Amino acid sequence: MRGVDGVRGCGIKGLGVSIPPVRLTNYDLEKMVETSDEWIVERTGIKERRLVTPEMATSDLAAEASSMALEDAGVAPEDVDLVIVASASPDMLFPATACLVQAKIGAARAACFDMEVGCTGFVYALAVGSQFVKTGLYDNVLVVGAETLSRITNWKDRNTCVLFGDGAGAALLGPVEDGRGIIGAHLGADGSAADLLRLPAGGSRLPASHETVDAGLHYVHMDGKAVFKFAVKTMNSAVQAVLNQCGKTPQDVDLLIPHQANLRIIDSACQYLGIPRDKVVVNIDRYGNTSSASVPIALWEAVKDGRVNRGDFVVLVAFGAGLSWGSIAISW
Repeated sequence: MRGVDGVRGCGIKGLGVSIPPVRLTNYDLEKMVETSDEWIVERTGIKERRLVTPEMATSDLAAEASSMALEDAGVAPEDVDLVIVASASPDMLFPATACLVQAKIGAARAACFDMEVGCTGFVYALAVGSQFVKTGLYDNVLVVGAETLSRITNWKDRNTCVLFGDGAGAALLGPVEDGRGIIGAHLGADGSAADLLRLPAGGSRLPASHETVDAGLHYVHMDGKAVFKFAVKTMNSAVQAVLNQCGKTPQDVDLLIPHQANLRIIDSACQYLGIPRDKVVVNIDRYGNTSSASVPIALWEAVKDGRVNRGDFVVLVAFGAGLSWGSIAISW
């Protein structure tokens, strides 16, 4: 399976998701904050989102999605070499959520670590995880994007609480024939704009205190207008960058799977790149913004619905806190 450069092909062998049971509609939110279904749909495209129940944590969703991905790939937990969990809402600062997932699914032989790149997390984790497979160090790498953003959302702030939902998606990476699988990756970040999207307190800069709790600093803070402008520009450039890397054009894209943050951002990218909407996966209306889980959930749905076929050229793209961005090109 190694190419002429000695590098193996790496592809997605199995996919899984975890969709929480609680459905929160825009009409439910109308009873909680000053907003309306019309206002939310017009500005975001979101109609409802899913939330965890009180006893559930991020590792629970990640473990369920992981077990489904392993079953889909036909790989036993004990054969997993590495678990990478991307999350902006881990169970706790440490130990790594990946270690908790490892124990829950019985992957006792696997190495584990977390990645925290906000909504771009799953794309970053795919790029990183694929390197372990391509070099031959590992054969089975489990990559998970999992979030319980409802736990860090201020439900009194109508500008942010209408956006986010919970969920998880997982992909099992393994060797594939040369020239197939993940054939391109582009990652980037601009730390000078980090203040535009952040969770201010709970770390070493602002440890938890009565003052930080009273000031609502343990919730997501976002400059919505600035992040919107960044996202529109960055999604276009990130897609174009990975296309250039692969020697492809937007017309070669069989399916674009973008981070589900805002329908207007997705529509803008489609228009700029010249990719028809019927070649773009959109499920933001049902799940909202699930951060690092949004791309794998959308990918899973596309595969389940038969929208992805062998030989298709598929592009994943995301943007998020950091500020960060990334894109992945796959020859399915």
